[in-house]
Amino acid sequence: MSVYTELSYDYIASILAKYALGACKSFEGIAAGIENSNFFIDTDSGRYVLTIFERMNASELPYFMHLMRHLAGEGVPCPDVMPRRDDSLLFEFAGKQGCIVSCLSGRTLEMLHDAQLRSSGAALATLHMAGASFDETRENPTCFAWLQEAVTAVLDGTRERYGDEAADLLQDELRFQQSRTWDNLPHGVIHGDLFVDNILFEGDEVSGIIDFYYAHDAAYAMDIAISLNAQAIWSGDDDQGRVQAFLDGYQQVRTLSQTEESALPGLLRLAALRFWVSRLYDALFPRGGTMTQTKDPEEYRKKLLLHRLA
Repeated sequence: MSVYTELSYDYIASILAKYALGACKSFEGIAAGIENSNFFIDTDSGRYVLTIFERMNASELPYFMHLMRHLAGEGVPCPDVMPRRDDSLLFEFAGKQGCIVSCLSGRTLEMLHDAQLRSSGAALATLHMAGASFDETRENPTCFAWLQEAVTAVLDGTRERYGDEAADLLQDELRFQQSRTWDNLPHGVIHGDLFVDNILFEGDEVSGIIDFYYAHDAAYAMDIAISLNAQAIWSGDDDQGRVQAFLDGYQQVRTLSQTEESALPGLLRLAALRFWVSRLYDALFPRGGTMTQTKDPEEYRKKLLLHRLA
């Protein structure tokens, strides 16, 4: 992710001293995303990813560590958390907590074609199935109460910067979602942020899923909607074929119920609204940092409009 906390070779060496991973040979910051400070580190035993958590609740971090260890143990291609010499999974640096995880093979792709979308869908279903045996839970951090508060926070700024039409759309979609409930859908652990920069590929096959720091318990179909918006919904042209490719891959592993299929149109709208609001907040209330990246809110406003016209 983006780099907010800068590390030197000496700092990394002091962190690694508490691990059995060998000495640091080289390191580099990873300039993608907006949440944590991530670094590739090369040691005597291989390549790893070191993460400094910038604004996460420290009490929630053990959940993510345990979840990744569980999923990796169940065969999901995701990072495994490296234990320290005392078997703890987190370290502290400059008042912040961090971890070191295995570095997966493969590379991210900006756009996915049908074969890659099918593989991505299958990987997400595999994650859902493996997560069913995980015995810890985390509440949805972007629940409807959060959404209401966030819309209130960004409404005036949205009207000023993006115009009355955008602000009115925020309020109208919030009212629509307020009249819906998704409590009857199958649920469990979801990734919550399966964008293309969180999926690694070798050829057309998924080799890794990364960045589990939005994971929580929610409807599986919500995770599908988030993933479809991020991976398959581009401009309206040929979107349906890409959506179907992802769903075909997903259902090779886990079959969707009729209730889930019926809920998808509304969930696609909810997922688009959530990410539009989140990006509006980051654009209107930017944070400082080196190599930071703020994503365009307009992308998700347009996706919401597409779903409202469907």
